[in-house]
Amino acid sequence: MSPGMGPVRMRSRFGRGPRQPKEEKGSAWELWKALPRVGPYLRPYRRRLILVILLTVAGALFGLAEPWPLAVILNDVLHQTEPTGIVRTIFGPDPTVWVVLVSMVTLRFLLIVCGNGVTVLNHFLGAKTEQNMVLDLRSDLFAHAQRLSFTFHDRRQTGALMSQINLQASAVGTIVMVLPPIAEALLTLVGMLVISLLIDWQIALVALIILPLLFFSFSLYGRRIVPRLQRVQKLEWDSLSIVNEAMTMLRVIVSFGREDHEHRRFREQGQTAVDERVKLTVSQSLYTLGVQTASAFGISVVMGLGAWHVIQGKISIGELIVLITYITSVYQPLEQISTTVGMIHEQLVQFHSSLRLLDTEPLVTERPGAVALDRARGRVTARQVSFAYPGRQRTLEDISFDALPGERVAIVGKTGAGKSTLMSLLVRFYDPKRGRIEIDGVDLRDLQLHSLRDQISIVLQEPLMFSGTIRDNIAYGRLGASEEQIHAAARAANADEFVRNLPDGYETELGERGAQLSGGERQRLCVARAFLKDAPILILDEPTSSIDSKTEAVVLDSLDTLMEGRTSFVIAHRLSTVRHADQILVVDGGRVIERGTHETLVAAGGAYTQLHDAQTRERRRPPRRGADELTATGTTGGLTWTQVGGFS
Repeated sequence: MSPGMGPVRMRSRFGRGPRQPKEEKGSAWELWKALPRVGPYLRPYRRRLILVILLTVAGALFGLAEPWPLAVILNDVLHQTEPTGIVRTIFGPDPTVWVVLVSMVTLRFLLIVCGNGVTVLNHFLGAKTEQNMVLDLRSDLFAHAQRLSFTFHDRRQTGALMSQINLQASAVGTIVMVLPPIAEALLTLVGMLVISLLIDWQIALVALIILPLLFFSFSLYGRRIVPRLQRVQKLEWDSLSIVNEAMTMLRVIVSFGREDHEHRRFREQGQTAVDERVKLTVSQSLYTLGVQTASAFGISVVMGLGAWHVIQGKISIGELIVLITYITSVYQPLEQISTTVGMIHEQLVQFHSSLRLLDTEPLVTERPGAVALDRARGRVTARQVSFAYPGRQRTLEDISFDALPGERVAIVGKTGAGKSTLMSLLVRFYDPKRGRIEIDGVDLRDLQLHSLRDQISIVLQEPLMFSGTIRDNIAYGRLGASEEQIHAAARAANADEFVRNLPDGYETELGERGAQLSGGERQRLCVARAFLKDAPILILDEPTSSIDSKTEAVVLDSLDTLMEGRTSFVIAHRLSTVRHADQILVVDGGRVIERGTHETLVAAGGAYTQLHDAQTRERRRPPRRGADELTATGTTGGLTWTQVGGFS
């Protein structure tokens, strides 16, 4: 790399420099303001959390009591001085040394065992609370992501979405479960400071000199490290998105021989993320080192001053041991709080990201008082509908039609004319910018979304399958359907025979996207799924465009059966599949330019006639030239060859 060029920038898929990750805006204080949003996820488990806090307090008390048996052994056993205080109260004025020794050793052992037992129970209840909170947030994120409009998903990286739902949602549990340790640390800090003040107030006050340094470090972390956390998060999202895209497009990657290119692209992106993560880790380590250095300085001062007070006779050696133990333990929770503050900032960055997803408003929503339909009669009316995707103009313009119950409506036109977009508006994947679409005279926006989509079955151009069994995929059309209903739907879709010929029949596992089946077989299962749903409105989005003619005939037979008695919309490029439609809409440039039956449109001599002629016209062959004009002979490399009619 030439001097002055700076770090290597990740290349995009097509070799250009990538867009650099956009920095997240907002200070550490902005992250902390999101903390009250944890409340709804904590509320169902508040009793369990109270128990966790009580166990935390108990653990802190055991920790406070732990050094005292050692002090008794040092003062009353090893020095064999006159018993004082609680020792005299328990064992009398002249206790046996061995009784005191054994009692103190046993007491210390019991304190440690009980403290550890409380810690184990605390961890169990804490983990149960944390994981249930995480599951609640993940569930909310997953449900909300499904409600968001396709405009959102069209622009959103799948890897980032997966990270927000599956990985970053864990932050809500972590944030809550660091609170009891912080409370324990604060409680221990206060208790130990009080006891230290009672033993030697001068040493206790000197021990507090590191507090200003720690508070300064908290502020420094928020200003310097939090922005780096947000940048690293974005870079790691990009890495996930590359993996997800590569696995989705694997057939294209392999067929074009671009494995090395994709590996290099992933490696370069990953290296950028690694470099930023390393810089972040170094900054966090320096922060921790600063906190630990301040603690070591404080302990050194306490040890020196404490030893001087022992020499002066102000305190005993046992009291010095207890004091040093307490001061060290005071610094430990302070260090823990400092480390926890760093960790909780990272969790708050992730939690804040999850909240941004939850706060994203769906563009397609139900109006107040939206109604539900039991079963629609099937009349579909579009009134001057216009729509445009973000960044584009006039995808659809002033579309109107009226489909009566049971009619077959074909929508034809060039690629990109807006045919599939029009059907997306009917299902309310998007809402029109102007105009309205009605079912049985009711505006779609006045219908409950679930009720609307219960009225519509869709068979798409790409036959999409879930991982799982064939039975599960057909039953997706009506959850809870009986075996007989599933088999009947498969028979209606001409799928029953090939399914039964499979080794495991309806229990055949398809794997991801149903790759084990042919395109025609997958499409017939999609038709069976639509049969089982039995909706009054049917959308067929070029369902035979990707299968061969023989399979097409089988699928068309099943589709004809499926369309009987249903209001059907057929998007097709092959006009042979729509010649029996009750009305045909010819779409071009986002407008309906012609409408009518097959016969009337062919006779009209317009755009439909041109499409029809282009598909039915036989290709004219060039006049065949004489054999003598097309025959040549020659010799190459000792071999004699003859070429006739252009073929060798």
